[in-house]
Amino acid sequence: MPQVSQKGTQMPESPIRKLVPFAEIAKKKGHKVYHLNIGQPDIKTPEVALEAIKNNTVKILEYSHSAGFESYRTKLAASYQANGVNVDTADIIITTGGSEALMFALGSTMDAGDEIIIPEPFYANYNGFSVASGVTVVPVISTLEEGFALPPIADFEKLITPKTKAVLICNPGNPTGYLYTQEEIQQLADLVKKHDLFLIADEVYREFTYDGDKHYSVMNIPGIEQNAIMIDSVSKRYSMCGARIGCIVSKNKEVMATAMKFAQARLSPPTFAQIASEAALETPQSYFDEVITEYRGRRDILVSELTKIEGVKVATPKGAFYCIAKLPIDNADKFAQWLLESFDYNGETVMVAPAAGFYSTPNVGLTEIRIAYVLKQEDLIRSVAILKKAIEQYNNK
Repeated sequence: MPQVSQKGTQMPESPIRKLVPFAEIAKKKGHKVYHLNIGQPDIKTPEVALEAIKNNTVKILEYSHSAGFESYRTKLAASYQANGVNVDTADIIITTGGSEALMFALGSTMDAGDEIIIPEPFYANYNGFSVASGVTVVPVISTLEEGFALPPIADFEKLITPKTKAVLICNPGNPTGYLYTQEEIQQLADLVKKHDLFLIADEVYREFTYDGDKHYSVMNIPGIEQNAIMIDSVSKRYSMCGARIGCIVSKNKEVMATAMKFAQARLSPPTFAQIASEAALETPQSYFDEVITEYRGRRDILVSELTKIEGVKVATPKGAFYCIAKLPIDNADKFAQWLLESFDYNGETVMVAPAAGFYSTPNVGLTEIRIAYVLKQEDLIRSVAILKKAIEQYNNK
């Protein structure tokens, strides 16, 4: 019998999606499942984006330019500039989601066997993208006790080898919700400049910052124009996860010319989704003001309710819409499956993402879960109440 590839065997399962079959079984039993496991916002997509699809006059669904519609890239560059990110149309390639942008970034900067340093816990698919690219992830651990702040730069320097090509961050962070300070971004900039590395920043949650804190883009740090690569997406900003439109952004002409070869190989990003994404740039500021107010309220309620459960520890997120919670249990993977397979509280249960899948260091995060606060506030309160009952029952079974 033919064998699958070693690369395929090494591809990690998604800690977010691997429990879906158990959730489906729970629903077939008639149980209501509160989905805290996935960053799918319940916020409505801007009407202007939906109307652009409904009212379009496209007669043929043609290929677009491999870099994406020029009109979209031009308006996107203007939108970045209006928000203090100084980039031009030529610095942008539209991709099929932020995921493809990350694959282009890795493919354009790294060869098989090269190493990339990533503060963990990190977005689980960074593991998958790296395996697919033959790249070795070298983790540097941030901790819940420190609020998942940037680890000391000395910890990064200890890990740099001749094979190190890049540092990758998510800012604000998935799964932690941590927002890097200007000082932390500058520290990373100094590091990559000193060691001639790329700094790849996944900035898809840039709008979602709370408590007056400001997002600092790697594209605005003087002196690292040739080092900096930004990843972006419409998925969370406009609640358009299904559009699958993102972009890779860099002032490094060689990187962008290389990324273009990958873009040409996959032909072009989807036409209808680009139409919607271009229209979404006209979304009024009031939309974001309302969304950020809603997420801040959800964050405050979630953290408040979680801290009422004896033994639970949680770091207050500064951005995005995720948090990591440490639970008084033996194993979060077993607990998450048990929640769906064997537990309900008045016909209801919750689905969470075990956090070990957001680490690449073995045996770390085993009692942690990631929670996405993408449900309305009353559902979050109910979800935490169910979680409290579940922890009590799980530990007494």
